[in-house]
Amino acid sequence: MEMHSTGELGRVYEAGEWLIRQGESADCMFVIQEGEVEILKRHGDEHVRLAVRGSGEIIGEMAIFERQARSAGVRCLGRVRVLTVDRKNFLRRVHEDPSLAYRVVQSLSRRVRELSDEIAPFKRTGADQ
Repeated sequence: MEMHSTGELGRVYEAGEWLIRQGESADCMFVIQEGEVEILKRHGDEHVRLAVRGSGEIIGEMAIFERQARSAGVRCLGRVRVLTVDRKNFLRRVHEDPSLAYRVVQSLSRRVRELSDEIAPFKRTGADQ
């Protein structure tokens, strides 16, 4: 999903820096302009990698729709540049370009499908017992 900005350069993070920490309050999403990040879920004392996201993708978009603590952390795999989009900015951009809302829903739908595919084997195993 692409969101082009006029004159905004975004913020640069270095390798190993946390863009999002699991459990922190959330009020914005991010568009990855350059680089890659890993999505990590804390499990006890460890972090489990859920996904890797790269240039052009959005992360943290649930914060635009519901104000809850971040469900996972995001750490930079190298130098990363991101554009921060808060709810007000998102709604303004959707007003200017309604197809943006469709692209965000499309992204969310794809991720729900990916998660469903990942948990299906566990559901089948549980049903057999």
